[in-house]
Amino acid sequence: MSIFLTGSTGYIGAHVASNLLADHSGPLNLLVRAGTAEEAKARLWHSLQLHMDLPCFENYFHSRIRVFRGDLTDAHFGLSDDDYRQLVRSTDSIVHCAASLNRKSEKSCLNVNLRGTLEVIQLAMRARDDHGLRRFSHVSTVAVAGQRSNEVIEEDAGIDWSRSDYDPYARTKKFCEHMLTQLLPDVSRTIFRPSIVLGDSRRPETNQFEMVRAFVFLAGLPALPFRPTDKVDIVPVDYVADAIATIHQKENPAYGIYHLSSGEDSETFQELTDALAKAQGKRGPMFVPGMEKPSSKIIDALAGRAGKIGGLATLLKVFIPYLVWNTVFDNRRVIAEMGRKPVPFSQYCFQLLRFSRQNHFNYKYVDLPAANAALASAQTAAQDAPR
Repeated sequence: MSIFLTGSTGYIGAHVASNLLADHSGPLNLLVRAGTAEEAKARLWHSLQLHMDLPCFENYFHSRIRVFRGDLTDAHFGLSDDDYRQLVRSTDSIVHCAASLNRKSEKSCLNVNLRGTLEVIQLAMRARDDHGLRRFSHVSTVAVAGQRSNEVIEEDAGIDWSRSDYDPYARTKKFCEHMLTQLLPDVSRTIFRPSIVLGDSRRPETNQFEMVRAFVFLAGLPALPFRPTDKVDIVPVDYVADAIATIHQKENPAYGIYHLSSGEDSETFQELTDALAKAQGKRGPMFVPGMEKPSSKIIDALAGRAGKIGGLATLLKVFIPYLVWNTVFDNRRVIAEMGRKPVPFSQYCFQLLRFSRQNHFNYKYVDLPAANAALASAQTAAQDAPR
């Protein structure tokens, strides 16, 4: 029996897949959007090469990974009847990481987050009815808390339906949690809510640059429109992935909802800028809180325009609300479950900044050798041949 993991070619999902392969036994069923077996394997290799070398990937690919080529938003994921039946019968538990993070597009978030999650829940129902489902783990976000200010939020108080949402992403993820609890009341469920996931505390390399671009830009400004004592809840992706994989595999997790966050240990803007200034041998920026509203107006005016400035302004428009709410998310549950705290952002932020700048916000992927692609094609042809 296998863990069905969605989002394995995404940032958090690839970290979770790597963790499950390296530290936990058992096979994985992976849903990969691809037209051919070669494309699916290449996409997986691109997402996992940050975590392993090619021989290791090949070993896992042939011994513990089964790829189902499909789309999250299609009925039965667009799989053939035989493939879908095999997916149902072989799935022991589910880790649902896939999501649209396009905070600017209501359409994308509705389509992927709501319709996609409903398809995953329907798979869970069929697996439950066929042989039982051990657990459904859903990766959500702390943004389901809606518009907040100057608060410390515990998991069970995270959703308040009377509050407005920051964006379509937060709104649809809140409804995903609601669907899960309403439609799978008799299945063991775990909801994970990461805060701002930025960088890996173990290494500077990353292949996810959207939030990093905004961070690097802000880090280079001589003045910031923030209050220096406000806290920013940032957590490294390695802690998030380890928590998801470890708690999912536990027989009896202590709770049903976990904030994967820095909690009360979240650092202030002053602490973060001081750490960066020290690492670079420079003077830190000034803080001008009174410029918050004028800066937001300038960003709004520039967002959507052509060119680098317009693109950067669009990024900032999306992420600034998450930086100025001075809200942290209590993480005592995950600390108790994992036995350790996440590494503070100040301890690894400079390495992340330097790697991103030096590589011009690109990760230098290594393609699969042609021989491997040809072998994958031949194996697929053999599997599809009449018997």
